[in-house]
Amino acid sequence: MSTADVFRRITQALDRAGIAYMLTGSFASAHYGATRSTQDVDFVIDANAEQVRGFVESLSIDRYYVDVDAALESLRRMSLFNVVDMVTGWKIDFIFRKCRPFSEEEFRRRQAVEWHGLHLFLATAEDVIVSKLEWARMGKSQRQIEDVTTLLRMRRDSLDVHYIEKWVSQLSLNEQWQIAKQAATAFE
Repeated sequence: MSTADVFRRITQALDRAGIAYMLTGSFASAHYGATRSTQDVDFVIDANAEQVRGFVESLSIDRYYVDVDAALESLRRMSLFNVVDMVTGWKIDFIFRKCRPFSEEEFRRRQAVEWHGLHLFLATAEDVIVSKLEWARMGKSQRQIEDVTTLLRMRRDSLDVHYIEKWVSQLSLNEQWQIAKQAATAFE
């Protein structure tokens, strides 16, 4: 089974449940040029309890491991839950969209793209950068900074740097942003 098949099954289940989503994380980075190996998929979702329950219940228990109570608790806490595809070993994280200005704007800006013959919604390159900077700050993750550095080198001429810097300032990500920018220019 291909990666596209994994995505197709999950996005179709999201669509059937009426859940708005966007792909983010490493797969979104890869779409914009920062590729690395992973079997973790990250979707930001905007859903209510009924939609979450419908989504979870639509997944075959023979194929997927997911706990509906954990998913609903994650909705209450506005955190994340995951689904494991037991056939392929893929872990798919579903992150509830936060109720804050950046998260709301990031979700509004998501783009419909075609990926391996599949139509799906994807975070913009700028929003992937801001999100990765935030993950780097929270987790002290060098891997997130490396992804941002690669995106800055690969997409330098097409990025809306003013937009990125607006959110870097508002989300107090200046330290991570400076590190990523310095690393990106070190390769020139």
